[in-house]
Amino acid sequence: MRSNSNPFRLFFFARTVTVVILACLFSFYPLLGRQIVVDIHASADEVLAQGRGKVLVLVFVRTDCPISNRYAPLLQEMNKKYVRQASFRLVFPDKTESPDKIRHYLQEYNYQLAAIRDLDHALVKKTMAKATPEVAVFDAKGQLVYHGRIDNLYEHIGQSRRAATTHELAEAIEAASKGLNPPVSTTEAVGCFISDLE
Repeated sequence: MRSNSNPFRLFFFARTVTVVILACLFSFYPLLGRQIVVDIHASADEVLAQGRGKVLVLVFVRTDCPISNRYAPLLQEMNKKYVRQASFRLVFPDKTESPDKIRHYLQEYNYQLAAIRDLDHALVKKTMAKATPEVAVFDAKGQLVYHGRIDNLYEHIGQSRRAATTHELAEAIEAASKGLNPPVSTTEAVGCFISDLE
């Protein structure tokens, strides 16, 4: 008797299910609490596809990066301010950070954002991220329109201003939400380098 199972069909079915599950988790995240930590195994394009129709902001962070930690309150404020225009996702690119460690970090800094473990650096490669904190902004069509620093609070590692004088992330969100290109498309992020970059 001939089997109807096809390895390729099963593979694509599994990938599709993965993307659907991610979309559901991210959509209902505020209702489920602050404990969701998702490992991605699909391609970056498949993961990013679930965010189309709205500006998507990926924020690359590490639990042990003091500069990432300092930005936690601002990122929370921006998430609330731009809730209608943009969806924020925290991305953890360090392979040594366990889900439990990330959950503790989310609780400690009172984060209410979905967390993604980018174990294979699919999103790191897609966005060309090199440090934490670093952000990548995608417009409603899924095009990368900005990547780099959040603002210019830090001039160098260990050297910061009293207050930021430029606000690249905010400007990118506002421009992308109107279908425009941000004034700046890329900047150099100051922070902790992402390890294991190829």
